[in-house]
Amino acid sequence: MITHKAFFGDAEYRFALTDAMIAELERLTDTGVGALYMRTVAMQFSLADVVEIIRLGLIGGDMAPAKAMQLVETYARNRPMSETFPLALDILDARWSGVTDEAAA
Repeated sequence: MITHKAFFGDAEYRFALTDAMIAELERLTDTGVGALYMRTVAMQFSLADVVEIIRLGLIGGDMAPAKAMQLVETYARNRPMSETFPLALDILDARWSGVTDEAAA
């Protein structure tokens, strides 16, 4: 499974970087997903990387794009990196390594 479930802002949500969401993430960051993953793990990410990983993860988890944007504007922008970075990394890790069915449930 590539879906990560986590509390974000006001409730628990599903996050998934589907192939379509990865293509959009690569377009927005002008970086391949492998390089983006390595950059994130090495703490060389940009704020935009973190925000877009979360937003696109929500959309890939079957959330409407407008709702995903609203949540990101409310709960990811102007927040401490200690809140947003771990979530973004978990979303990337779910796609990179997968998660057990139990962890995604």
